[in-house]
Amino acid sequence: MEQNISTTSIAANTSSNGTTGVPAAPHRNNAALRSHSDSPYQQRTTQRDNPTQLLIKQAVDYLIQQLEAGKSETLTAYLNAMARFHSYSFGNILQIARQRPTATRVAGIRTWNEIGRFVKKGEKGIQILAPMTGFRRGKNDSSESEREPETKPQPILIGFRAVYVFDVTQTEGADLPEFEHTISGEVGDHRDRLIDFLAQQNIALEFNEKIAPALGVSYGGKIALLPGQSKAEEFVSLVHETGHELLHKAERRTMTTQTVRETEAEAVAFIVGQAVGLEMGRASSDYIQMYAGNAALLAESLEVIQRTASTILRAIRTEEPAATE
Repeated sequence: MEQNISTTSIAANTSSNGTTGVPAAPHRNNAALRSHSDSPYQQRTTQRDNPTQLLIKQAVDYLIQQLEAGKSETLTAYLNAMARFHSYSFGNILQIARQRPTATRVAGIRTWNEIGRFVKKGEKGIQILAPMTGFRRGKNDSSESEREPETKPQPILIGFRAVYVFDVTQTEGADLPEFEHTISGEVGDHRDRLIDFLAQQNIALEFNEKIAPALGVSYGGKIALLPGQSKAEEFVSLVHETGHELLHKAERRTMTTQTVRETEAEAVAFIVGQAVGLEMGRASSDYIQMYAGNAALLAESLEVIQRTASTILRAIRTEEPAATE
């Protein structure tokens, strides 16, 4: 939580039906009422210029439709995808979650074939976008008598193309090696690495009984945790407060409400906890209500959540698998 906000970590805020709650009822009179021009998401390139923006909009519109129809599991599927595929681009994460919510490990046909697995007959691929790059040579304006060596060609993005990947359940063949970093509820070394990351960011950490009943508090440059938590609960509390430290500074703090900030930090904790193998329950469907159906603002929030969770996961994991963008 942020200073002067009473809340608990996502691990300790799960109701009897398995749905994670938020500290206060969502308000419609909040960030959802900002004009479209206030959102950095609205100021990006047009959908015609960048097809990834169209895919993101379609995925977020679908999420809104599903949640309005009472299907809150769609949001959980999106956040689970962010945990499983956090090194993919934001748009492709949403595409995977939308087309195959149960996906756990995806790759192209060639990659599967190289490790001895083959796509089953009749399986439909998951469409994502892959960047296409070209090269631009640097200009050499020197005269022929003073010719300098040509500069190295610079890669540039020239567009995107549709490619297809398949989940492991859509393939058969040789057994896969076990995932590394599977912890099954144990925090392992991730807590220590997260503390090291905070030190690198000049964020102080202390344990203080006076913050009770809150499990953690973010002061802006300092985090306080409540002593006596279980290792898993403490880790998730620390991720939650780290999310505040990375997400809610300067302009973004003034542009968002307390409820939005708390729920974004909860979502970051959910993603990171899932990624390291902790049992996190289900994400709250109340999240969508804060945006009153505004797809652009929801997409902006989901993207900063994904980016922040990815930053934390890169910091606490010793190795990162290669990703298809």
